[in-house]
Amino acid sequence: MLRIDIESMRAFIAVVELNSIRRAAEQLDLTPSAVSWKIKRLEQRVGKPLLIRDGHELRPTHDGRLMLDDAPGIIRAHDRMVSRLAYPEFTGLIKVGSNEEVGAQRIAAILGRFQQTFPGSKVEFVVNQSRLLQPLIEGGRIDVAAIQVLESELRPDDRVLWYDELRWATHRDLPYDDGVVPLITYGENGFYRPVLEPILERHGIPYRYAVTSPSTAGVQAAVAAGLGVAVLPARWLSDEVVEWQRGAGLDPLPAACHILRVVPGENSEVIETLVEAIASELTGRAPATEP
Repeated sequence: MLRIDIESMRAFIAVVELNSIRRAAEQLDLTPSAVSWKIKRLEQRVGKPLLIRDGHELRPTHDGRLMLDDAPGIIRAHDRMVSRLAYPEFTGLIKVGSNEEVGAQRIAAILGRFQQTFPGSKVEFVVNQSRLLQPLIEGGRIDVAAIQVLESELRPDDRVLWYDELRWATHRDLPYDDGVVPLITYGENGFYRPVLEPILERHGIPYRYAVTSPSTAGVQAAVAAGLGVAVLPARWLSDEVVEWQRGAGLDPLPAACHILRVVPGENSEVIETLVEAIASELTGRAPATEP
């Protein structure tokens, strides 16, 4: 009878999703040779090739795609069973916060699986701007939050998900290379406004607020429409949304990072388990564009 082990399937999925044995090894905390061996052993048990190397890409064969249809569900069921056996006593309310850029949709999906794994637990989910979530964490009104902070604001117990290089950005056809700069921001509580205002003021560049939006989608749409200049993660730049050349002569923008932060003084098993669940899925996986 054909028997397929869970860890080999986990390695196979990681290699396909990341298109790299090396990156899959990093995610799984294994060596690349260990991941290669798991894939080889999986193919030996199935008796068919599951991956094809096509230039610089790794893509699944027809049989590999058939495995991908069922493997994620099998792994989730396995992990849910193991978690229930290991932590059957998890009960109570967990309050979780997330800013929009981390990806409320992604966090919500993780929380849904967590609650299915621990049906005795209840999850309260709050989506808001990082600057508004931080005092909720400090005051103990949220147990754990995915937020954005400057690298200089990192704490020893913060769990880093990914780093962002910040760039001044504008539409390629509207350079705004002189005069008053129309700014696109997330509003008074937005993460970038306290960063960009002092830089412009130190360099004597006048500015006005052209667009204020609390949502990532709104800021992206405004920049793409050419309504002004914004500070954005470098990964959002494209053929149309380009670096603002006037910004090249300004003070460097600080590094930013997306983190998981836990309420001070808390160290419960349920919170640690939830943090691990979120971190394992999101570490190093920034959304390419709009969350």
